[in-house]
Amino acid sequence: MEIGVPKETKDREFRVGLSPNSVKALSQNHVVFIETQAGIGSGFTDDEYQKAGAKIVDNPEQAWDKELVIKVKEPLRSEYQYLQSNKLLFTYLHLAADRNLTTALIDSKISAIAYETVELDNGSLPLLTPMSVIAGRLSVQFGARYLEKQQGGRGVLLGGVPGVSPGNVVILGGGIVGTEAAKIAIGMGAKVQIIDINVERLNYLENLFGSRVELLYSSPATIENAVINADLLIGAVLVVGKKAPVLVSRELVAKMRTGSVIVDVAVDQGGCIETLRPTSHSQPTYVEEGVVHFGVPNMPGAVPWTATQALNNSTLPYIMQLANHGISALEKDRTLAKGLNVRNGKIIHPAVQDVFKNS
Repeated sequence: MEIGVPKETKDREFRVGLSPNSVKALSQNHVVFIETQAGIGSGFTDDEYQKAGAKIVDNPEQAWDKELVIKVKEPLRSEYQYLQSNKLLFTYLHLAADRNLTTALIDSKISAIAYETVELDNGSLPLLTPMSVIAGRLSVQFGARYLEKQQGGRGVLLGGVPGVSPGNVVILGGGIVGTEAAKIAIGMGAKVQIIDINVERLNYLENLFGSRVELLYSSPATIENAVINADLLIGAVLVVGKKAPVLVSRELVAKMRTGSVIVDVAVDQGGCIETLRPTSHSQPTYVEEGVVHFGVPNMPGAVPWTATQALNNSTLPYIMQLANHGISALEKDRTLAKGLNVRNGKIIHPAVQDVFKNS
């Protein structure tokens, strides 16, 4: 099979769909076409790809003009022209928050498989997890930076110092993102609260963190009390294939202290904080209700050398199946089949169907 890897076009998205190691594995039985300079942001040169067996092409059209197209982020408007019915697209899509892309995929009749909805029988998301780990860890790094006065924050050091209290980090959601955020926040010496609606998950987190984290059952009153006192609020809520529920209203954001920071990792699924809107790596923050908002939907793109390799470690086995068997790979692997979002002009994934059922 011919496999195309276009250069990512999202603002400061330096990850790439395939690493040279992945290309080497695929090139034994398939032909991989890499758009020139596609991997440079992750530290991979065209020469490295050629040595791994890839063919370098000069423009995105030549990378997209293949039966299987591997990306990292969803196609942008400028790429809609490349969507065609005879292609398989494998990438992150996050369709619940993107009606325009959903419509473009439907109209093109392309077969689009989303990393984030590939799901194991136990409910875990093997292709979302590595980026969730990175995004969770980065959320605290970014939050700590924007709490600095020079960055518009209230001038709080998360770890505090002897004689001065540490900062308060409130995490909405105790899944992968929330857990990883808590690890970094604890490491920095912050006070940490995790709020979740799943008691079983809270029990797991107690075994993991012990008394280092305050674990709270989610209710409107609990969220309000915690948010008002937060120096850094992290949104880490995930509902597979659907928009994230809004847990923090504008009214509640207005009650936060001036210069507090919100980082919503759920922004690519619509966000769980009412005042949060998508931003970009080049313009990552804005201030609303006196609070600094960080809404970059492709946070792992800030650490592409790490993120590309972590993603490829998880995606390569599934890419191999698609390269070997095409769309029929979905009949052989029900985990991969759950990733199918759109095919032949129809929305296939039940959760995405539910989002757009009245549109």
